[in-house]
Amino acid sequence: MHYQRSKQLFERAKQVIPGGVNSPVRAFKSVGGTPLFMSKGEGAYIFDVDGNRYIDYIGSWGPFILGHSHPRVVAAIEHTLKHIGTSFGAPTELEIELAELISRLVPSMEMVRMVNSGTEACMSAIRVARGYTGREKIIKFEGCYHGHGDAFLIRAGSGALTLGVPDSPGVTKGTAQDTLIATFNDIESVRQLVREYPNQIAAVIIEPIGGNMGVVPAHPQFLHELRELCTQEGIVLIFDEVMTGFRVALGGAQSLYGITPDLTTLGKIIGGGLPVGCYGGRRDIMSRVAPAGDIYQAGTLSGNPLAMTAGLETLRILVEENPYPALEEKGRQLEEGFTENLRKLGLGLCLKRVGSMMCLFMTEQDVTDFKSATSCDTKKYAQYFHAMLQRGIYLAPAQYEAMFFSIMHGEAEIAHTIKSNYEALEQIYTTAPA
Repeated sequence: MHYQRSKQLFERAKQVIPGGVNSPVRAFKSVGGTPLFMSKGEGAYIFDVDGNRYIDYIGSWGPFILGHSHPRVVAAIEHTLKHIGTSFGAPTELEIELAELISRLVPSMEMVRMVNSGTEACMSAIRVARGYTGREKIIKFEGCYHGHGDAFLIRAGSGALTLGVPDSPGVTKGTAQDTLIATFNDIESVRQLVREYPNQIAAVIIEPIGGNMGVVPAHPQFLHELRELCTQEGIVLIFDEVMTGFRVALGGAQSLYGITPDLTTLGKIIGGGLPVGCYGGRRDIMSRVAPAGDIYQAGTLSGNPLAMTAGLETLRILVEENPYPALEEKGRQLEEGFTENLRKLGLGLCLKRVGSMMCLFMTEQDVTDFKSATSCDTKKYAQYFHAMLQRGIYLAPAQYEAMFFSIMHGEAEIAHTIKSNYEALEQIYTTAPA
């Protein structure tokens, strides 16, 4: 494969865009090489500007559970574009329809407020929790990423983790001191913070399945104890389901675990590939949001018709077709194929999967939290990434991200991915037997 056009575009982009990209992980910093510029997405595939085709395991970082350019979603967007409009700065019925559907599918979200990104949803949720409780501190978990809001860039995951700058310049000491860090899957670390800061903690925010330090599921018992602790202490429990919402199940991770959070943030799938986010939860908490209440939050493009249409049509398809059993079967095939490859090669690498999210960690340690995730050999992952890329498989250009697959990933794509996985691992682990 050659990437001449991508190289030219990257050099051009660096003159006008910081680092040549509009989100850090896209820059290939942790894997090396030139970031690929895409020209088209179709089903399970994406195509770069040099004409190379790849089986896509990023799916725009999660939204494309139906694959790229699903005909019903495209048709719905076209209809809205032609017959309704792009934005009014005024309410439309589409906003109500999407909020009603989300509330029906995720019952803990009794009221919903639309925003424009997952970051915005998480920033808004902690403001609401602080306003509701009258407290200032929040607890987040080391390695969990909730967007680039100042309060979250303290030992964050995702691109911040990969780049080695989890404590970003520009985050003030005052902001940092109000964010307390606990250990994922360790309830005692949370209890200790609650003891140290009595009646000061407004919220605990967590990814119930950590998707920004790879794929790291929370232990069910840990989440149940976290729910009990928050209830006892009057702390707002926030589930960040921007990634897992409608991805791991129709009701999100909270439906898998049987946990009812006080607030939930969503994004990605609820926009069908367009910029969107939302937060919602208990009616008594959400009733404090302006203009119903006194906690301010606003957005010019929030609830715009195009994003509402794409998200609404995507969720309708998920409800009508219920692809989750089929996605689970695809995931099982991938997981078993990768596991068998590891066995044949005599490798004990850690593999984690929940539904249509999966991650191969370049470590033999079981990954359960941030510390164990960072035991990965990121140089080996960089080699693996490029070896897979050469075989037409597009993975996340960073170890600490999830693989996402869609209903369009069929038997041929899965078989080619498993075969490529074996060849790539054999190539980079040269001491392993053939």
